[in-house]
Amino acid sequence: MEALKTLVRLWPIHLIVLVTSVVAQFIGVRAIPIGIGTILLLPLLFVFVFTLLLNPNVIKPIGRVLSTKRVAAASPLIVIAIMPFIAKFGTTIGPSIEEVVEAGPALLLQELGNLGTILLAFPVAIWVFRMGRESIGAVHSIAREPNIAIIADRYGLRSPEGTGVMGVYVMGTLFGTFVFAIIASLLATNGVFSVDALAMACGVGSGSMMAACSGALAEAVPGSTDSITALAGASNLLTYATGMYVSLFIALPLVERMYLRIRPDDPENPRARTTEEPVR
Repeated sequence: MEALKTLVRLWPIHLIVLVTSVVAQFIGVRAIPIGIGTILLLPLLFVFVFTLLLNPNVIKPIGRVLSTKRVAAASPLIVIAIMPFIAKFGTTIGPSIEEVVEAGPALLLQELGNLGTILLAFPVAIWVFRMGRESIGAVHSIAREPNIAIIADRYGLRSPEGTGVMGVYVMGTLFGTFVFAIIASLLATNGVFSVDALAMACGVGSGSMMAACSGALAEAVPGSTDSITALAGASNLLTYATGMYVSLFIALPLVERMYLRIRPDDPENPRARTTEEPVR
C-alpha cells in the first residue's frame, strides 16, 4: 500500500517520462554522416535531452511540479527500469551461447581494459585538474554501483575518495549513454573494428550505457542484432561478476600506489583516517 501511495505521489514524473518517450519514438533514429562514419542519434538520446531541459535548475517553473523530494524518491526507479533490459539480454544469451563461447578469452580478458581509466584519466586528474585524493576514487574505475560500494566501505563517501567516485558516477549517469551511443555508431560505420569487438566493448558494467551502445550498433548493423545483443549482454554480466574484484585487488591498490608515489607528502594518509559509516 505504501509503495502504491509513493507511485501516486510521483505521477508528474511518470507523465513526463511517458510523454518524452512517445515524442522520442516518433522522432525515431536520425543519422548524421560526418565523413569518417555516421553518428546515429537514438530515441534514448532525445529523451535524455528533453529531461535535461526539464530540470528545475534550467526551467524554474518546473520546480513546482518536479520538487526535490519527488526527484529523490524517483531515483531508485532507475534500477527497476533497467531490469527489463537485463532480462532481455539473459534470454538472448541462451540461444546465442555458441557465439559467446566462440568469443573465448576475449570476453574475460577485456576486463583488464577497464584499467585504461587509470592510464588515461589519472594524469589528467593530477596534473591538469590538480585533484587531490579525489582522483583515487574518480579514476580507479568507471564508477558504477559496485565501485561506489568499494569506496564507501574502504574510505567512506564523505572522504575525498568518496567525492571523486560520486562525481564520476553522476557525470557518467548524465552523459555516459550519450557518449557511448555516439562512439559506438561512429566506430560501427567506419569499419575500423569488428562488430563483435564493439559489442563486447559495450558491456562496461552499466545497464544504461550498454543499452545505448548496443542499440546504436544494432541500428548501424541490423543484420547482426542478435549477436550484438548476446555479446553485449554476456560482456556486461561478466563485467559485473569480475569488475568488482579487478577494482578491489588490482585497480584501487595500483592507483593508490601511483598517487602516493607522485605526492608522497600528502598529509591525508587513508590508513590514519577513520572510515565513514557506509551509506545504508
